[in-house]
Amino acid sequence: MTLEPTAAGRGAGDLRLLAGSLAIVLLLAGCASYDGRGLMTGQSRAADVEALMGQPAEKTALEAGGNVWFYPRQPQGRHMFAVTVDAGGVVRAVEQRLTMENIHRLRFGETTAKETRALLGPPWRMSRLERQQREVWEYAVYDARGFEFYLYVQFSGDGVVREVLLLRDTYFEPGGPARD
Repeated sequence: MTLEPTAAGRGAGDLRLLAGSLAIVLLLAGCASYDGRGLMTGQSRAADVEALMGQPAEKTALEAGGNVWFYPRQPQGRHMFAVTVDAGGVVRAVEQRLTMENIHRLRFGETTAKETRALLGPPWRMSRLERQQREVWEYAVYDARGFEFYLYVQFSGDGVVREVLLLRDTYFEPGGPARD
């Protein structure tokens, strides 16, 4: 005896397949906007950026004209995408700013808070160390090997970098809180 699905069964299965396929397509379309993939430097325009990535969390004016639009994907994403748009509204660059290379550009006693924000983007969290009279900016980052870290940049009252701490996030590692 062979069991054949009924016509009603086939239709329900087809609808489930269609609904599942549609859900996957929508999910992938949402992910496509995560890092600006699909934007073409020199061709894409500001409207294309907003259509693909949404409204930026922050826009920073450039001295030469134009803006840098920041798209934080913090804290779990550990990325900060920056889209440089020239004065004519054309995309000139799309880059991930939370890199070890950029972190190494921070200079103790020299780099200002304004320069740090232009380099790394807006922090995930800000706090204050009252006894030390310092403002602390926190970012969630990956190192070059893909390990998760927290970056803490401390500024003195004059707005200059005084300390940069890079601490390993052990939450998901063996013995970490998520594993217990």
